[in-house]
Amino acid sequence: MFSKTKKTERIDSEQREQYEYARHRIKQKKNLMRHFIVFLVGSVLLIIINPVLGYGNDLLFNNWFVWAILIWTFIFLIHLFNVFVINKFMGKEWEDRQLEKLKAQQAERMGELQTKVDTELQLPTAPPETSNKSELNNPLPPDVQ
Repeated sequence: MFSKTKKTERIDSEQREQYEYARHRIKQKKNLMRHFIVFLVGSVLLIIINPVLGYGNDLLFNNWFVWAILIWTFIFLIHLFNVFVINKFMGKEWEDRQLEKLKAQQAERMGELQTKVDTELQLPTAPPETSNKSELNNPLPPDVQ
């Protein structure tokens, strides 16, 4: 109870990333289900408003609710396609592969630029060292000796 060591579980970065991805997918599917429920309720309301109550026949053409429901169905199908199809092909793994690919291209380009800089801007080389130490310490010119 009063020990100095604290036992806390830490999640490593890979598990945390998987957890965040799972939360994101659950949120997407939850929003899709909400969209579906709103679509069903809205479609029923449109059907009740036009044929049963006769609202909109004088302003719009007859059976306008069918077109509204068809357009809404198209939007819902796009949402469904995005959640279940596009995320399978372009999900987290695809993003990671693309990121690694771009990082490799960037590293390759940086290497090319470094070699270009090295070849264009040659640093002066150090003069060869002479083996005779006495020549270095002699203040007189070489022809005077």
